Amino acid sequence: MLAQCRIAIIALALFTVLTGIVYPAFVTAIAQVAFPHQANGSLILQDGKPVGSELIGQPFDDPRYFWGRPSTTTPFPDNAGASTGSNLSPTNPSLIQAVQGRVDALRAADPGNLAPVPVDLVTASGSGLDPHISPAAGSGSRILTSSDAFSTSTSKHGSSDFSENPGSTCFS
Repeated sequence: MLAQCRIAIIALALFTVLTGIVYPAFVTAIAQVAFPHQANGSLILQDGKPVGSELIGQPFDDPRYFWGRPSTTTPFPDNAGASTGSNLSPTNPSLIQAVQGRVDALRAADPGNLAPVPVDLVTASGSGLDPHISPAAGSGSRILTSSDAFSTSTSKHGSSDFSENPGSTCFS
């Protein structure tokens, strides 16, 4: 029995070193050589200092900026250390109230825009961090800004509605 325990302890130590140190170091080294930008967090630098990441959303509520997806992370929005979704069902009154509040905030920021609000501008992603928005949120049927910089109602593709079923992707 002592021999079996000795073999088990040696195997545990060997696999701990192999899978906990050697393999992660090997994969990290390959990633640093092959994909250094991505391996280091896809950071956005301004004057040599990191100001964000291409992979993590940032909260904007000023009408001058693109508005991304809302975040459900705590204690502050887009907290990469607390990635989580809200886990609220579509019929949950708290989610319905939060979505209505976000629609109202977008309408208040751009009162002249009566287009349907794309769903991704009022609902969080599964991780609560994704910066990606749909073409509808980024062009024709969007609530983005009250500036004239985005005043056209059609995209470069000539379509003002990118969704296959606008009823399932927009809120009024």
